[in-house]
Amino acid sequence: MKHISILVPYGHSSLSNIEGTHQILSEVNSFREQMDKEPVFKVQLVGLSRETRQTNGRFTVNPDVLLHEVEKTDLIVIPAVYGDPIEVQEANKAFIPWIIEQYNSGAEVASLCIGAFFLAATGLLKGKQCATHWRTANQFKVMYPDVILVDDKIMTESDRLYTSGGAYSYLNLLLYLVEKYTNRDLAILISKAFMIDIDRDKQSPFIIFQGQKTHEDEPIRKAQEFIESNFEDKITVDQLASMFALSRRSLERRFKKATSNTVTEYIQRVKIEAAKKSFETSRKNISEIMCDVGYNDVKSFRTIFRKITGLSPIEYKNKYNKEVLTADSL
Repeated sequence: MKHISILVPYGHSSLSNIEGTHQILSEVNSFREQMDKEPVFKVQLVGLSRETRQTNGRFTVNPDVLLHEVEKTDLIVIPAVYGDPIEVQEANKAFIPWIIEQYNSGAEVASLCIGAFFLAATGLLKGKQCATHWRTANQFKVMYPDVILVDDKIMTESDRLYTSGGAYSYLNLLLYLVEKYTNRDLAILISKAFMIDIDRDKQSPFIIFQGQKTHEDEPIRKAQEFIESNFEDKITVDQLASMFALSRRSLERRFKKATSNTVTEYIQRVKIEAAKKSFETSRKNISEIMCDVGYNDVKSFRTIFRKITGLSPIEYKNKYNKEVLTADSL
């Protein structure tokens, strides 16, 4: 039987991460019992105090055990904890050496959504792939440049470390773990019971590109603003370098450092974000929208659109355009 430790941190944690994980893994045991099989999980909430107040005191979670009472575990689950990551780490620093000790003793560790910040604080993610909520991707890259962030993925797995993307994508990671620890049939049964899309593996279609403007490099911020105001035109790196009196090499280096994107990537993402909004709200066809955002080659547009969103233009329009959805329902 695998011992599962779901952490109950101080602060504003995701109660759905905590309760959802407990419920789904407990349901696995229930299904197995119905099949006259032994349960596979011993699921416990692990905290730093007997009562852990959550969401500004609106809720209280009562852990099953305190941290020092767990000598050995097989899987540690770190939920999302909202707020300033540094303050979260400080309030919950007692968890960090315990997580490292358990990992070094053979335990696996899974972070859910922005719980990746806390997992990264342990140092265990250095040089490894990691997913988190796409809204916090830029902040994560700045805080943990030695971690390989893949902000389009629903989940990652590397050396007994698992991470999930934003919000409810943690459900897909749980299904993956259920399948790994039991079998595909039981994972499918759980997916049907909780109505989870079992094979979804990307969060790309949900990403809203907002740029990264929290840096202090004023010429780069102005370059970003120029790109965002003139995305329908052809913009080159040399043009931007000339406009802001920078060498091409200096512009590219500073732009990458400030935004976590190359200039070309940034231009592409701004154009595709504009195309996405048009697909969501207008009746225009692919060619019209492609031209509106400054592309004149259909193949190139489709390739870049799929690379960024994970969907083809027509798939995206069919998924998110209200008029298309309404027509399909008639």
